[in-house]
Amino acid sequence: MSEEVVIQLKDVHKSYYLGNGEEVQVLKGVDVEIKKGEFVALMGESGGGKTTLLNILGCLHPLSSGTYLLEGENIGDVRDDGTLAFIRNKKMGFVFQQFNLLSRLSALKNVALPSLYAGVDKETRNTKAKELLKLLSMEERTEHKPTELSGGQQQRVAIARALMNDPEIILADEPTGALDSKNGLEIMEIFKNFKNQQKTVVMVTHTAEVAKYADRIIYMRDGKILDTHYQLKSEY
Repeated sequence: MSEEVVIQLKDVHKSYYLGNGEEVQVLKGVDVEIKKGEFVALMGESGGGKTTLLNILGCLHPLSSGTYLLEGENIGDVRDDGTLAFIRNKKMGFVFQQFNLLSRLSALKNVALPSLYAGVDKETRNTKAKELLKLLSMEERTEHKPTELSGGQQQRVAIARALMNDPEIILADEPTGALDSKNGLEIMEIFKNFKNQQKTVVMVTHTAEVAKYADRIIYMRDGKILDTHYQLKSEY
C-alpha cells in the first residue's frame, strides 16, 4: 500500500430536505483519509450514513459543506454534471448489491458499456470486455443475458464492468448482500486481489466475515465516524 493519499474528506456535512422543507442531516462532520491501494470497509447501523458517504466519494451526490480532495484536487465544489460524469467514468468503478445490469444486453455488452460511454471503438472495448470476463472465469458466458446467469455470475459481470475503464478507485455498496455465503466469499477473494493492482477499494458492508478482507474498518453511527482501526492481515 502506498503512502499517497488518494481521498481526503475534511469536515464533510450532508443534508437532505423533505418536501415540507425540513432538513435531515445525514453526515455531520466527517474527516477521513484513504491511501492508494488501501482496502477500507465502512460498517455501522442502517441509517448511519455509510451509503451517503460512498455516494459522495463517487461524485453521485454533492456534499453540503466541507472539502473533498481527490488526488489532491478539490472536487467538493464541482456541480457541473458533465465534469462529475467525466471524473466518475475515468477514475472510479462502481459495484452494487443489486448488480444493475441491463437485462436486454449480453454479459459482454454490459461489461463494455463504460467504454462505450467513453467513446472507445467497438473492437477495442469488446476485446477488453472479453479479457475481463475471462479474468473473472466468465469467458463461457459472454453472450448470456443477466436472466441466464446465477447471482454470483451476475456480480462477476458487474465487477468486470466496474473494471472496464481501469479505474484507480473501486466503490462497492454491499457487493455480497444478494449472494449466498459461498459466492460472497468468492467475490471477496476477487476484491482482495485488487490490492495486487494497487487499486483503492471502499466498501460498505454489514457483515463481519466480509469486512475481514479489508485493511481497515471505519465504523459509523448517526452520520459520524465512531472509530477506525487497522486489521492484522493473514491468509484466509
